[in-house]
Amino acid sequence: MSEDRDEGEALAPNETTVLFGHGEAEQTLLNAYRSARMPHAWLIGGQPGIGKATLAYRLARFVLAHPDPSAADVQAAASLDVAADNPVTRRVAARAQGDLLVLERALNEQTGKLFTTIRVDDVRRTVGFFGATAAEGGWRIAIVDAIDDLQREGANALLKILEEPPPRALLLLISHSPGRELPTIRSRCRRLLLRPLDGEDVVRALAAATGRDAQDPELVQAAAASDGSAGRALRFLDDKALALRRRVLDLIAQLPNPDPRALHALGDALSGTDPETLATFMDLVNGWLSQQLRRQANDAARLNRAAEAWETVNRAARDVDAYNLERKPLVFSVFGELAKAAR
Repeated sequence: MSEDRDEGEALAPNETTVLFGHGEAEQTLLNAYRSARMPHAWLIGGQPGIGKATLAYRLARFVLAHPDPSAADVQAAASLDVAADNPVTRRVAARAQGDLLVLERALNEQTGKLFTTIRVDDVRRTVGFFGATAAEGGWRIAIVDAIDDLQREGANALLKILEEPPPRALLLLISHSPGRELPTIRSRCRRLLLRPLDGEDVVRALAAATGRDAQDPELVQAAAASDGSAGRALRFLDDKALALRRRVLDLIAQLPNPDPRALHALGDALSGTDPETLATFMDLVNGWLSQQLRRQANDAARLNRAAEAWETVNRAARDVDAYNLERKPLVFSVFGELAKAAR
């Protein structure tokens, strides 16, 4: 499973059947499917933690459970919901659905940690997967979670399928950083950009994930600090995570010239902490970079700087996590890149 997976829910996206706040996007997918003109590839973009992977799995389950888009039940469907007791739902949750291929960072059995990228050999499996006959005579679907984790070799391998997709093939590509995708991939997909969740939907998602009451003040506080990300809000249920948020946002507000003493203090605070704390730090960093990518869409130079910063800081963070490196140098490296992107 991807440590960076989009949801942050108690359940992984392949297990949860509940989606909050993206009814319009869901209807876009449903209408495209039952029109019989379904694009063979969708690029589902948006910031981490808002439900992109959950939406991709909802579409995959629906198509696999209803392989004929012209069928009466498909034409009458109000959503992509598939019953929890449906065999497809159970197989997808158990990762036992033969017509669904999921590409994500795999576990390195030697280190016990995830690889820092999606391996190119795994991406090449798509050729054989889509070349085979669907087990149940219907669709074959691949979910890439996320294309941000592809190296150039992996992206090129994926292009072979995107350029010449077989009939009844569907690729669902998840992107945490809209604007960073390779133009060669972007041009071959229909893009679906998901907006951050509103506060009420974040609270509902937190209540569903934790089993707590939606009126719980801690849930409301975490949602208010989440910037529309349910995944981020889950992390902020911890007081230490909220304190870290305040510290990081203070430094971000000082860009491009953050206080060196405050950077040292942040590095000391991150040293020796658990992986979840590092993930919270990087989530805040990526949230700011996502905003930059959206705001600078019409400024090529600044857009490139933000995209380069995204790639550099996330690669460095994964190396720190994978190889148990010191975190203080990472803090200075990250804010050095953010300063470049802010200028």
